[in-house]
Amino acid sequence: MTYKAMNVDVDGDGIALVTIDLPGKSMNVWDADLMEDFAKWVDAFIADENVKGAVITSGKPSGFLAGADLNMLGGGGMGGGASKKEQFESAFALNATLRKLETGGHPAKALQKGEAHAKPVAAAVNGLALGGGLELVLACHHRVVADNPKIQLGVPEVQVGLLPGGGGTQRLPRLAGLQNAAMMATQGKPIDPATAKAQGIVQEVVPADDIVVKAKEWVKANPKTTQPWDKKGFKFPGGGGAMDPRAVQFFIGANAMAQKQTQHNYPAVQYILSCMYEGSIVPMDTAIRVESKYFLKLLSSDQTRNMIRTLFINKQAAEKGEQRPKDVPPSEIKKVGVLGAGMMGAGIAYVTAKGGADVVLIDRDLEYAEKGKGYSQKIVEKGVSRGKVTKEKGEELLARITPTTDYDDLKDVDLIIEAVFEDPDVKADVIKKTEAVIGKDVIFASNTSTLPITGLAKHSERPDQFIGIHFFSPVDKMPLVEIIPGGKTGDKALATALDYVRLIKKTPIVVKDTRGFYTNRVVPPYLNEAMLMVAEGIKPALIENAAKSLGMPVGPLALTDETSLELGLRIMNSTKKELGDDYKPTGVEDLLVKMVEDLGRKGRKSGGGFYEYPEGGKKHLWAGLSEYFPVAAEQPSLDEAKERLLYAQLIPAAQCYAEGIVSDPQSADLGAIFGWGFAPWTGGPMSHIDTIGVETFVRKAESLAQKYGSRFNPPESFREMAKAGDKLYKKAA
Repeated sequence: MTYKAMNVDVDGDGIALVTIDLPGKSMNVWDADLMEDFAKWVDAFIADENVKGAVITSGKPSGFLAGADLNMLGGGGMGGGASKKEQFESAFALNATLRKLETGGHPAKALQKGEAHAKPVAAAVNGLALGGGLELVLACHHRVVADNPKIQLGVPEVQVGLLPGGGGTQRLPRLAGLQNAAMMATQGKPIDPATAKAQGIVQEVVPADDIVVKAKEWVKANPKTTQPWDKKGFKFPGGGGAMDPRAVQFFIGANAMAQKQTQHNYPAVQYILSCMYEGSIVPMDTAIRVESKYFLKLLSSDQTRNMIRTLFINKQAAEKGEQRPKDVPPSEIKKVGVLGAGMMGAGIAYVTAKGGADVVLIDRDLEYAEKGKGYSQKIVEKGVSRGKVTKEKGEELLARITPTTDYDDLKDVDLIIEAVFEDPDVKADVIKKTEAVIGKDVIFASNTSTLPITGLAKHSERPDQFIGIHFFSPVDKMPLVEIIPGGKTGDKALATALDYVRLIKKTPIVVKDTRGFYTNRVVPPYLNEAMLMVAEGIKPALIENAAKSLGMPVGPLALTDETSLELGLRIMNSTKKELGDDYKPTGVEDLLVKMVEDLGRKGRKSGGGFYEYPEGGKKHLWAGLSEYFPVAAEQPSLDEAKERLLYAQLIPAAQCYAEGIVSDPQSADLGAIFGWGFAPWTGGPMSHIDTIGVETFVRKAESLAQKYGSRFNPPESFREMAKAGDKLYKKAA
């Protein structure tokens, strides 16, 4: 029998070596071909008396198997015409195949009585095994993993709103105990081979060259085998079931902790715990059907569809250069000049060197330039101390960064990234100095958060090679980068910018050239709304808790402190100056002046803003705030506060889409989640608007506008969409 996605070779001892190797793909995944091939092979393996056992491995140097093909699952179900039973059987297919593999096709009762045994199957894991990849490993009777601490073993499905759907919620707790299994499945974080062995998930960790040999040795030595959970008298490690006090205590605590962390926004976490609880009190054959029931509920939901689409499919497409001009040859970026060694420039230098390119880090004073390199040194030293990077690799990275004050050192760079002070005159000066020495074909990118690129490009002699690359702070941690073509920017500049972002492994979106671009057109209104609520007398704790309850990583007042109230005041004043009589007050002007100029509370870096930051202590809201902004007698409900803060983001995001600042809903969603931490469970603001319905969004926005002001009015184009019954993601409708 021949297969499309794997190769099968049977040796003289009757042991089949099954090598999974999907053609044309860099990584193995459970796609339609592998699902079909593997099911056929399991049937053939069980039926062929000449085959005594099997070893399953991978033909990919990239790893063993990375789980399900999320592009296949991204449609959110099994097809609109399928019955509920057909949908369930489709969702249950992998579970059924893996169960057949581990039982040899025998009934569980026969295995328990010792009347039947399965043929031995061992996994020889040469690299990462995630999601359905690890679930295949768990369904094998013996598991051998290469001795490499970088190998990741895990079930990350929760990160896209799913749960392990190939037996992971059942086999993991039966091997590692409920607590270890729940931590892996609800957090989605992988573990290394040594940890997996210590937890009983794998049996052997051996040198990579020996994994197949060791796996075959075990198969030969164990001609008849049965999984532990198919033997009579099996008990969960550490306790399980409805009556064991240890299990009862675990589930009470786990549910409370999970909801505290997720704010009830992630059904997948609740369903994982439900799978483990229900599965621990029924036989394995029933347990995996329980798991598939919950898996199908999630897969059919709007939330999971949105999360898969944004957090995996669209993110991957953006990172592969979906918006890159197709007719421009790839650019080879070996050396990058970074102008300005402040916090942003230092971070850019680090991620560039980490990506493998050499960096010329230039500043007006050598001390500043060296201090900028010192930022990278601190990150490297921390990585070495935690075992995340070797000392040699760290030294290689640092050797790529050359601090200097001499513009002549830029003469052979492939790309320039300017990160000097946010002042048009300062930027104009460095543009002229740099263009005097760099090659004629070198692209010049400006890292600016607010200044329009077309205006900056006027200072360039080659505006077609001038582009914006907007990083977020801290650069080494924030995943998003905004690419901003100016009015005269050419395709080569856009292509090079996207090639560079791919080199440093960040997520790009291409946005229109306008003041604030996309993220800085949405975040200030959101932060302003929180400050307006303070000025109105709404309790700061309610504001912060409402935002966290929405799924925001931090409250808006804490975020304002981080970005600095002083910066907010400076931007407000510069916008006033630029717009003159056209400036429209936001309502927070007096608050910013009071906090910054009168009280000296400028934000976290200057000692405190809305919060206090005691040395060695935990930050807490500033008690003195109520002296200047008294708390109102009547407070909104939590849901009312959540709604106001949510729409304070949805409205400006919708306006940016309506104005073409972001040209498609996927860019708006990616920019929101990875730029300012918009609630990931929604899939992004555009996905959320689609989910609640454009008509509902418009109606609610108009209601809020009547109550709080015109800033909540929805864009006219959204009103038109509502009347027509349109959706933003039309292909997904």
